[in-house]
Amino acid sequence: MPAKKAPAWVVPVMRAGYAARGAVYVIVGGLALSAAVYGGQARGTTGALVTLRGQPWGAALLWVIAIGLIAYMVWRLIDAAMDLECKGSDAKGLAARAGQAVTGVIHGAIGVSVAASAMGGGGGGGGTQTATQKLMAVPWGPYFVMAAGLVTIGAGIYYAHKGIAEKYKADIRVTPLARKLDPAMKAGLLAEGIVIGIIGALIFYAGLTHDSGQAGGVGAALGEIRSAPYGGILMGVIAAGLVGFGVENFVEAAYRIIPRRSGPDVMTLARRAKLEAEGKLREAAA
Repeated sequence: MPAKKAPAWVVPVMRAGYAARGAVYVIVGGLALSAAVYGGQARGTTGALVTLRGQPWGAALLWVIAIGLIAYMVWRLIDAAMDLECKGSDAKGLAARAGQAVTGVIHGAIGVSVAASAMGGGGGGGGTQTATQKLMAVPWGPYFVMAAGLVTIGAGIYYAHKGIAEKYKADIRVTPLARKLDPAMKAGLLAEGIVIGIIGALIFYAGLTHDSGQAGGVGAALGEIRSAPYGGILMGVIAAGLVGFGVENFVEAAYRIIPRRSGPDVMTLARRAKLEAEGKLREAAA
């Protein structure tokens, strides 16, 4: 049975989604970096975005980000359903595709929250704690919370590994700008992995102690980093890394390929690195 080819409309939806995601992390990381340097409390994702509402054109920008995040959800759901990144249908591939779908739904929920903020509603704060509290209330709830924490820790490990092993290069087209920004992309994925891992640990601890107040999102994770020895410096480094993760998303918005549309012969960062290692780059260029 031939593999499904990605429809053309998926490409702009994907690019809009990554651009919005990039904007979110540049704002979150930038505010956290400011808090690390000048003092103050680091904000979580939606809390950081709410700060835009009082700025000129802030509401319009919030709407753009909200629509983009919902586009990211649509892209990830279509990606998972049609296997546009060729993950496969074995156990490993299905797990990866399930992760894509879950990631999309999470960002879609953030997009809805941002849209509510754009309309003048409340935003930010308590999202992870509220979800944990609701899950804790069901039968066997604390065990489900601990399982969710372990899955989140696994997601953090995945992001960190993706950065360290440079897996992100597989689907990014070679351009001079993409090559120049490569160190920022690598650092960004590592920082994102650390933050997500801490969030997972907080969720797990909330389930272990039956206390939903122990859970938290990005703001809480940055707070834990700040409370460590040399925490101000560490938080500054991680905040700069989150800005780098935003840059990585902007690069994906501009240069990411969809394997089901582009085929196997596109010169990606990963393919170029492999050819360079094998001494075959000139031959391929010819």
